[in-house]
Amino acid sequence: MLNPGERQQLLQLARTAIEQPLLDGETVQIDLQHWPQKLTRPGASFVTLKLAGKLRGCIGTIESHRALVLDVSANAHAAAFQDPRFEPVTATEVEQLNISLSILSQPRPVEFQQVTELHDILRPRVDGVILEAHGRRAVFLPQVWEMLPDPVEFLLQLRRKAGIPTDIDPETLNVSRFQVEAF
Repeated sequence: MLNPGERQQLLQLARTAIEQPLLDGETVQIDLQHWPQKLTRPGASFVTLKLAGKLRGCIGTIESHRALVLDVSANAHAAAFQDPRFEPVTATEVEQLNISLSILSQPRPVEFQQVTELHDILRPRVDGVILEAHGRRAVFLPQVWEMLPDPVEFLLQLRRKAGIPTDIDPETLNVSRFQVEAF
């Protein structure tokens, strides 16, 4: 768990990672020695941008492979300028952006025999879910439960996002779950 000061540092870093390229065309340079040790440990994050309450970008990593501060900075930049669903954020939009971060726990595999078992195993509003099959993968953060509170619909939409047919043999599905610290 991050304390309020650490959360604020990461939110400010995300905003700087978006603002700096708009100001001078440069990306944020991070010296890990100037950050608290807790924030330089490997971590996985998602950065979600909203403008006037509507999604404006969301990019993240599922597994820890770099320092958390580096992950947040890279994902903030990518959410603002590289999310393929949106045009890059403009200088006029940046001050109005609402930035939220989700720091992910390590994903854990879910054991099940039938897809219907997942409906009982998954915890709405608690578990984020990674669904994989036949080289395709998709992820929903726990916050998606707010829009899709029914586990059946949640998993159906996650399959659609991944491009995994609904009639696929459950034995070929790999499901993992994780939790987030969202702020």
